[in-house]
Amino acid sequence: MIKMTLQLPKGTRDLRPEEAIVKNKIVATLKNVFEMYGYNPLETPAFERYDILASKYAGGAEILKETFKFEDQGKRELCLRYDLTVPMCRFVGMNPNIKLPFKRYAIGEVFRDGPVEKARYRQFTQCDVDIVGITGMTADAEIITLTSRAFKKLGFDVLIKVNNRKLLNDLLLNSGVKKGKLETVLLSIDKLEKFGLETVKKELKQKKIDNKAVNNIIKIINIKGTNNDKINKIKKLLKDSEGVDEVIELISLLKILNVNAEFDISLARGLTYYTGTVTEVYLKNSKVKTSVCAGGRYDKIIGSFLGRGDYPAVGISFGLDRIYDAYVEKSETGQKTVTRVYIIPINTFKESLKIAEELRNENVNVDIDLTGKGPSKNLQYANSLGIPYVLFVGKEELKQGKVKLKDMNSGKEKLMSAEDLVVFLQKNVD
Repeated sequence: MIKMTLQLPKGTRDLRPEEAIVKNKIVATLKNVFEMYGYNPLETPAFERYDILASKYAGGAEILKETFKFEDQGKRELCLRYDLTVPMCRFVGMNPNIKLPFKRYAIGEVFRDGPVEKARYRQFTQCDVDIVGITGMTADAEIITLTSRAFKKLGFDVLIKVNNRKLLNDLLLNSGVKKGKLETVLLSIDKLEKFGLETVKKELKQKKIDNKAVNNIIKIINIKGTNNDKINKIKKLLKDSEGVDEVIELISLLKILNVNAEFDISLARGLTYYTGTVTEVYLKNSKVKTSVCAGGRYDKIIGSFLGRGDYPAVGISFGLDRIYDAYVEKSETGQKTVTRVYIIPINTFKESLKIAEELRNENVNVDIDLTGKGPSKNLQYANSLGIPYVLFVGKEELKQGKVKLKDMNSGKEKLMSAEDLVVFLQKNVD
C-alpha cells in the first residue's frame, strides 16, 4: 500500500479549534455592527456561472486571471466566486422588484488563484456590507462610518483612505491619457502602494503611455497636504468635476459623523467595476501591512445584468483572514475550547447526564466525561483545554442535593445547590 503524503493545497490553511474560536469572535463582532446599521444577511453559492463573473462590468480581466474555472458534468462553464459583490449583484438582477434601498451583509469563502504571500491566501473569508438603490454620498458615508465602528470594536486603530474613480479618471484625461487607456493606467496606479513609484512609472511606459502624460500622472499622485489642501490643488486643475464634488460631500459627511478619513489621490483599487468612491483601510501598528478592508461604489454591474442604465450600489469588504492575523498578533487569547463547564461523574453517570442537560437548558456550554476516566485524568484533560470550571458529581453530594464546583484558575472548590450553581454560572461564564 502506497503511503499518502498529507499536505494542504498551496495558499490554504487549517484553523485549529483555538484559532477558529478567535475567528468566530471577530465574525460575531462584525455581524453585530452590520445589524446595528440595519443590514440583513444574504447567502449566495460558492460558485457561479463563469459568464456572470466574467461579464463586462464585473471584476475585469485582471481578476479573471486568478479565477478557479471548471466545468460540471453538463459541460457548463463555472467558476468559484472571487468576491461576494458580483454574486450579490446577480441576486438583485434576478429579483428586480426587491424593496430599495436593499441593505445586506454576507460572510463567506472566496477563491483566487493568485500569488501566495504573508496574509494572502487562495481561499479566504470575506465579510461584505452593501447598499443598493442610493445615489448620494449618504450611503458611502454610512458604509465608511460602519467600517470605522467595526474596527474600533475589534480594538484596532486604522487609517481609512478614500478617493473617487470619476475624479481620478478626470485627472488622468487632463494629464493626456487617452480614454481607451484609462483602465490599464488605473491598474498600474493601483500597484503604487505595493511596488512603489518607479515600478509604476516603468509599467506605464511599457504600456506606451507617453512621457509627458507619465510625468503629469506622477505629479498628480504626489500631491500632498491636508484633505482641503489636496482638494484646492485639484480644483485648480479641474474646473468642473463630479468626482471632486462627491469627495467634498463625502468628507463633509464623515466630519459630521466624527470619522477620520484621508483623501488619497493615488488610491485606485484594481477591480474595474468601481465607478465612484473607492476606500481602503490599513491597520496602524501591525505587521499586516496590506489593506484589511476595501470597497467603493459600483453603479454599473446590476444595470448591466438587467440591460438598463446605472443602478446605484456601494459596499465594502472586510478581509477576515488578514484581520484574524492582526488580531492574534495583538491579543493572544489562548482559548482552546468553547466549553465553560466540564462535568466529572463519580459513579453517577446517569445523574450527571441529567445535570449536563439542565445546565445546557440554561445556555451554559457544558461537556461531560463520556469515557469513565478517573478524577485525576479528567482534571488534567480540563486543564489542558483551559476549561474554567469543573463540576464533580458524587453520590454523597447528590444525597445533600448539591454538587461540587471547582474554579480551575484559583483552585477553590465549593459545594452548591442546583439553583445556586445556575445563578453562579450565568453570572460568571461568558
